[in-house]
Amino acid sequence: MSYKLSEEELSDVEKILESYYMVLVVSRIEAFSDYKKALDNLHEIITSSNVDVQKLLKARKEEGLIKDTSQASKSIVGKIFEYSITYCFYKLKEQGIIYSKVLVTSKRKSKSAKNLEGLMTINVAGDIQKPDADLFFYTLDNSNNVNNFVIVSLKTSLRERAGQTYRWKLLMEIASSENPVREKYNLNYQQSIVPKVCFATINFYDEIKQPQHRGMLQFFDKSFIGKPIDENFISRLSSLPDFLNSILR
Repeated sequence: MSYKLSEEELSDVEKILESYYMVLVVSRIEAFSDYKKALDNLHEIITSSNVDVQKLLKARKEEGLIKDTSQASKSIVGKIFEYSITYCFYKLKEQGIIYSKVLVTSKRKSKSAKNLEGLMTINVAGDIQKPDADLFFYTLDNSNNVNNFVIVSLKTSLRERAGQTYRWKLLMEIASSENPVREKYNLNYQQSIVPKVCFATINFYDEIKQPQHRGMLQFFDKSFIGKPIDENFISRLSSLPDFLNSILR
């Protein structure tokens, strides 16, 4: 059953399409016609878009809009990954493949979700720790409070900062259960909902072949990869919609 996106959701899609580099990427996503298949091929989509993106960056540097194309390129690749998943999410939601009540945001605060920020805060001896995360999928109750949610951390490579995500996942598990470690470090996470914490990558450098990185992935509730490969320790990104539907009922 198809679904009509809300004004806020349509605004998110427009924001993605207005990004000067996303027009190139979205055209490649649309070429697959099947958005789940596009999710499985985000590595190919993003790498094949790189030449065109570099041309755009060069032009923007010549116009004085940016100073360093190399630094801008690193930032853009991560944003393309986030925007590509979000764009496919909305398209799959329109098609009725993702439940209509499932929402997405990259913001830690939301006017439409009253308690979202609190759900992503762990108290550590009076200070706070927040997740290394990029996308938050959630549902709301009748009072616009989040009643279930999934955190997804996105990394184009496992070389940088990937370990931060699973350390925060372990910290949350310690803080939300009775144990000596929680008491020792004065950890507190007094929330009625504990999120599922997931990881997604396009694995630019094939690091998942390394045992240390494979072991790291086991700490997450679910790990996804934007490549059409089948491994027992990581799932294709095309399985994300079904996973969201199963958790965010």
